[in-house]
Amino acid sequence: MSNTYILCFAIIDKHSYDGYNINMELRELKYFLAVAREESISKAAETLFVTQPNLSRQMQNLEKQIGQQLFIRGSRKIILTETGQLLRKRAEEIIDLYNKTKSELNAPVPDVSGDIYIGGGESYVMGLIAKAAHDVQKKYPKIKYHLFSGDSATISERLDKGLIDFGIFIEPFDPTKYDYLRLPLTDTWGVLMRKDSPLADREYVTPEDLWDKPLIRSRQSLGKNIISEWFQKSTEELNIVATGNLLYNMSLLVEEGLGYAVCLDKIIRTDGSNLCFRPLYPKLESHLDIAWKKYQVFPKCAEIFLKCLQESL
Repeated sequence: MSNTYILCFAIIDKHSYDGYNINMELRELKYFLAVAREESISKAAETLFVTQPNLSRQMQNLEKQIGQQLFIRGSRKIILTETGQLLRKRAEEIIDLYNKTKSELNAPVPDVSGDIYIGGGESYVMGLIAKAAHDVQKKYPKIKYHLFSGDSATISERLDKGLIDFGIFIEPFDPTKYDYLRLPLTDTWGVLMRKDSPLADREYVTPEDLWDKPLIRSRQSLGKNIISEWFQKSTEELNIVATGNLLYNMSLLVEEGLGYAVCLDKIIRTDGSNLCFRPLYPKLESHLDIAWKKYQVFPKCAEIFLKCLQESL
């Protein structure tokens, strides 16, 4: 697969750069990422095995192509401008997509192998995905899996850009852009708390119980209208003391007594710990779906995985 020119449309902000037709090489993007990572032209040149003047010239040409300053050159280190930060994000996505595509095209045809990329939030329902992956790997041991964790917006963005093959979504989500399968399990919403907290002796937790409590919210719960409706109050009216995207890290805050974490059940094991989980009342559950882009042309390994998952469901 050639490393020659690609159209770097992904870095163009339509509000700021309309009319630019920017062509750049993968090599230039890799050079730029090295400078951004090392925060130094000289250190980046060492890691890339190129001369410092050559690398400086490449970065100057890149800024000239884009028509924007990418670096603030200080006495000790280089700092990315806002445009540079955007290019860094898009360049990482482009390199990831290039490597993924290269891996798919180079996969041996007779012997099924390859990489499957799956993104989703934290949920015990991922066990169904794990079982399907294990069943496939028993027959095709050269297939590898790569998991990415994130909220619905992040998963949707990566799915749209082809950086992942499948996305796991906690409903409600907009399925108009995707084909999807409903997974046959539901997630229960509740509250993770210390066993010595005032609400621990309750069978369930009501909205009124939490109105005056310090809350730790996951970013995926912040984006769910059903949670806001259950609280009967807007996010601004609640005492949210912390947010996070990984429940394990949030559980450490709960253990320290920072607050109550609104989350899904069966992610954090409470046996043998000083934490407990209490479901919400009125009861609140969410279905989960595995989705992929409409008219998606899958590599053979992803086709096999999806067929296995469909059969298991």
